[in-house]
Amino acid sequence: MIRKLWLNKIIALIDNSKNEYRLILVLSFVVGIVSGLAAVLLKNVVHALDHFVIHNFSVHYLYLILPLIGIFLTVLFVRYYVKDNIGHGVSRILYCISKNGSRLKPHNNYSSIVASSLTIGFGGSVGAEAPIVLTGASIGSTLGRLFRQNSKNMMLLVGCGAAGAIGGIFKAPIAGLVFALEILMLDLNMKRVVPLLISSVTGALMAYFFLGNGVAFDVTLTSSFQLNQIHFYAILGVFAGFVSLYFTKMTMHVETIFGNINNWIVKLLIGGVSLAAIFFFFPSLYGEGIGTMQSLLDGSTAGIPNNWLWEGAQYNNITVLVFLGVLLLLKVIAMAITTGSGGVGGIFGPTLFIGAAAGFFIAQVLNLIPGVDLPAGSFALVGMAGMMAGVMHAPLTAIFLIAEITGGYQLLMPLMLTSTIAYLTIMYFEPHSIYTKRLAARGELITHHKDKAILTLLKLREVIEKDFLTVDQECSLRQLLPYIAKSKRSLFPVVTKENKLVGIVLLNDVRELMFDEACYDDTFVTDIMIKAPDTIKLDDRMENVMRKFNETEAWNLPVVDENKGYVGFVSKSKIFSAYRDLLIHFSDE
Repeated sequence: MIRKLWLNKIIALIDNSKNEYRLILVLSFVVGIVSGLAAVLLKNVVHALDHFVIHNFSVHYLYLILPLIGIFLTVLFVRYYVKDNIGHGVSRILYCISKNGSRLKPHNNYSSIVASSLTIGFGGSVGAEAPIVLTGASIGSTLGRLFRQNSKNMMLLVGCGAAGAIGGIFKAPIAGLVFALEILMLDLNMKRVVPLLISSVTGALMAYFFLGNGVAFDVTLTSSFQLNQIHFYAILGVFAGFVSLYFTKMTMHVETIFGNINNWIVKLLIGGVSLAAIFFFFPSLYGEGIGTMQSLLDGSTAGIPNNWLWEGAQYNNITVLVFLGVLLLLKVIAMAITTGSGGVGGIFGPTLFIGAAAGFFIAQVLNLIPGVDLPAGSFALVGMAGMMAGVMHAPLTAIFLIAEITGGYQLLMPLMLTSTIAYLTIMYFEPHSIYTKRLAARGELITHHKDKAILTLLKLREVIEKDFLTVDQECSLRQLLPYIAKSKRSLFPVVTKENKLVGIVLLNDVRELMFDEACYDDTFVTDIMIKAPDTIKLDDRMENVMRKFNETEAWNLPVVDENKGYVGFVSKSKIFSAYRDLLIHFSDE
């Protein structure tokens, strides 16, 4: 009770000051702190679990069953405690922005941290980044609800949480800001950029304060960028684009296969056994694979495990190429199996892993050409950016993130070139990123195209008009006249006794008959009604509604429910008015 009174006093003070923007700045600072601390917590928990597992189970291949245990614990936590789907974190953020007023459920403040720690700490082949982004976004959403913010500010605070999380998990404040701009936001101006910047910088500072000044990967460039290598980086961009396409398609395919398995125990067992088999032959795919990535960035093949299958592989160029090629193909499968069987994790880590392998692979292939001597470590670094640009459709985020987490600004030019080419390559074949593909198929995607975004935010039920007087199909013209006298509308829906829509009577079609009293009792509404040009269903998306208006050239269309019962009408003018109000709401600063 005391806490509620205290909160109400703060809100009243803010309302009296009429300084909404100042509140947003303060909240963005708080969101950045909490999101950064959440990122620090997740990284430490995952590291502690990973250290415990390696220290105690790294012999006799006992570690092969650990991913199964981790996924099992994750499924129990999600299924019986959370009781909600917390996978695909970034997609869930986009969905909540598009369809749920930027409101995430309170359990997202912590559930993704717990679940992803169990999955990754026990060797699941996924990343920790998307879960922490969902956590940060949820923190922003929770504070927005607590301080009774409108939908526009709620969306901004969700973006602040995501920016703070990226800044904290990678110690990359610029990438955090750009991530929110490029992937999450509807429409932005400078007044909204400042809170995002505050959150991303604050989140990164929390990581620096608790984790030290080191970057995620220690990169020492042995040679600077040479202009005569530019075409080789362009080749890498094309290759990264096609690998990104494979990444997206294979992820969707494997997860669909697991999605068709209804029994969660069977799903878990299939996933656990499959991962054990993959890790037995390719130990590099176990967990996040940070050691392998660091080795490739160093331009070394020492990260290739010296197990019975690949003994001495790091000393043979052809074997190295085969090994890296298999890693490119299997890492995405291992990731999709982990998430498909019930694990919780993101695609950031696997994308970076495959990017490093792809860059190193291309450099090794091109170095087989006489006279070519490319720095494999630099290509591994740039390949990470190319894969991010392709998989996430976010070239700017890729450029700044890779530059920040590796300190590799010396390669800014090839980072820009490779990322752009990779993005353009995959865009030719796949218009949606891995985050947005499923949402787009269901019409639940909010986009950067303002017209489409506003249409997505429009709710059909909010523009239905129900003040039309319905007429029974058995009515005569005499019985219809009182309806005409009473109604302020020029059309009348004709329904059966079960409220099924059968037609429409237009006032213009009745006007002449109204002056011929002799036909009052001989003329029925079924004689003068017309069939509706089309009908709108309650679950129709606004894009489909506008398509029906364009095809019929009508100004009013009836709305029916799943049983074809009459609900009301939707008019073009009502939609245009609602569209204008939403546009002003999100653009006016």
